[in-house]
Amino acid sequence: MKKKSLSLFALIAFATLSLNTQAAIFITPKPPSINAVAYIVLDHNSGAIIASNKPDKKRSPASLTKLMTAYVVFQLIKDGRVKLNDEVRISKKAWKTGGSKSFVEVGKSIKLETLLKGMIIQSGNDSAVALAEHIAGTEGTFATYMNEYAKELGMKNSRFENASGLPHKNQHTTARDMAILSSATIRDFPKFYKWYSQKEFTYHGIKQPNRNKLLWSDHTVDGLKTGYTKKAGYNLVASAKRVNMRLISVVLGSTSTQARASQTQTILDYGFRFFETQKISKINQKIAISGSTKAEIKVGFKTSKTITLSRGQYKLTQQVIELNTDLTTPISTGDNIGHLIIKFEGENLIKLPIIALENAPKSGFFSRMLDKIRF
Repeated sequence: MKKKSLSLFALIAFATLSLNTQAAIFITPKPPSINAVAYIVLDHNSGAIIASNKPDKKRSPASLTKLMTAYVVFQLIKDGRVKLNDEVRISKKAWKTGGSKSFVEVGKSIKLETLLKGMIIQSGNDSAVALAEHIAGTEGTFATYMNEYAKELGMKNSRFENASGLPHKNQHTTARDMAILSSATIRDFPKFYKWYSQKEFTYHGIKQPNRNKLLWSDHTVDGLKTGYTKKAGYNLVASAKRVNMRLISVVLGSTSTQARASQTQTILDYGFRFFETQKISKINQKIAISGSTKAEIKVGFKTSKTITLSRGQYKLTQQVIELNTDLTTPISTGDNIGHLIIKFEGENLIKLPIIALENAPKSGFFSRMLDKIRF
C-alpha cells in the first residue's frame, strides 16, 4: 500500500474504563529466586514470558531431547509416513543403549505406539533409538529431522545429535527453546500430548513410573518430561492448566529430583497467582474513511487475540484503537491500518494490529478533493 502523510484520522476510543473511586493499589511481586541454572515460565495461549532467568543459556538437554524425538515422530504420523501400528524391529544398537530403558529385546518386533509410550512415560533410551532407526535408518540421520523441525519451530539455540539425550559434546538446548517445543507439542498434537500425563507404563512385565513427580502432587499438571545427566543436572519441563490459563515451565540444571519438582511448583504457582490470560474477542468496528467510494469500512481482528497481564490489571486498563496517520486509498481487506492499544495508568502495555475487514476502493479526483475539505 502506498503511504503518504494524511491527518484524516483521530484516535477512536474503543473502550475506556472510568474509575470514580480512589486509584487501586496494584502490586505484582518479583519472580521467585530458585536454585537452578536457568528457567522460564511461558503462557501457552499468548506466548508471553511471565518470568525467566538465563532463558537462552545453552545447556545439555539430557532426556528432554526426547521431546524433540517425539515431536518428529508425531509429525511423521500426521503426514502418513509412519503409523502407530507399524512393527518396529529392535536392533542390537537399540537394545544395548545405556541409561534408562524400556527393556526392549533385540530382534523382536514391537509396535511403534508401544515404543512411543515407552520413550515418553518410561524415558526409555532404547525405545528412542529404535524409533529413530525405524524412521531414518540411523540415529544420526534421524537427528537431521530433529534439527530441521527445531529450526522450523524457531528453536534458535538448540542442536540435536541423537534421539535419546545421552551426553554428546555438540548437543544443547535452552529453557526458551524447550518452552517453544513444548507449546508446539500441546498445540499441534493434543491427542498424543495426553500420554505425557500417564503416570506409569508396563512393558515386558516391567512397570515403570513417570519421573515427573508433579503428576502425583498437583492435579493441574498434565505433562511433560524430566531429564538428568551429570553434565545437565536435573531438568524438568512441565505444563499445567488452571481455569482458562495454561502455563509451561522449564527448569534446567537443578540439584535433585525433589528440587526440580519443588522449584517448578514454585514458579508455576507464581505465574498462576499473579498473572492471567485474557481473550480479546473479535473487533468489528466501523470507521469513517476519506478518498474512497465508501464513506466507512469495518476494521478489527479476523480472529480473537490472547494476551497475558498481571492478575486483576485488565479491568483497570483502557483500550483505544489508534489508526495509522499515513493511510491512503485504495485499502484492501487484510491491510494493517492501525493498532488496538491496551493502556494502564497512561502507559502502553500491549499493541495488537488492527486490519481492514473490507476493501476501500479509491474514489475519483473531485470526490477526494471534497473529502479533504470535509475532513
